[in-house]
Amino acid sequence: MDGLTLVLILAVVVYVLNTRAQRQHIALLGSQLGHFQIEKLMENLTEGYLRALGEEPGERREQIWSLLRTTERQLSEQFSQFAEDFARLDANSTRVSRLPIALPGVAQLLPQATFDLRQAFAIHANGIAAAALDGESSPRDKAFTMSAELFLMQHTCHWFCKSKTVASARLLARHKTAYAQVLASVSPATRKAYLALVAG
Repeated sequence: MDGLTLVLILAVVVYVLNTRAQRQHIALLGSQLGHFQIEKLMENLTEGYLRALGEEPGERREQIWSLLRTTERQLSEQFSQFAEDFARLDANSTRVSRLPIALPGVAQLLPQATFDLRQAFAIHANGIAAAALDGESSPRDKAFTMSAELFLMQHTCHWFCKSKTVASARLLARHKTAYAQVLASVSPATRKAYLALVAG
């Protein structure tokens, strides 16, 4: 067997194992999220922010902000419950590779190169809750911070399901925002806890 054939066989094996692991991660996350309306509330919130910011200052804009505060609370409550439920899962099924690309068996072979998704979701739950309860910032600043908290949480989900590189590419494609920009835009408490977790 020549070197090229061996490389091709290894590439196919890695691809198959990666695909299997990614499907398991997607199924696990989907089964947990399926009990909640988190994605729908996120969509309503981000669309609502754009609508409110597009309105002229006045009564109509204030009505929209008021409705969005209710959605923020609902989203915060649901995500906190989701994080609590997710925390009950077995640690072996919630490891996330810190490597930029997906490689099979990292959690078993290099556990120090992974972090626990359960802890990440707890950080996100705290960040989303703090943003929802923020009564000091202007509605515009609050919307900016909440959006960043949600985009970072979404990035974490994609990181778990695929890889950090794919998650960052999706973030840029979907929200026209770079991973570094989102990290810079979340609350200082979220940023400090999140970087400590994912950097190891």
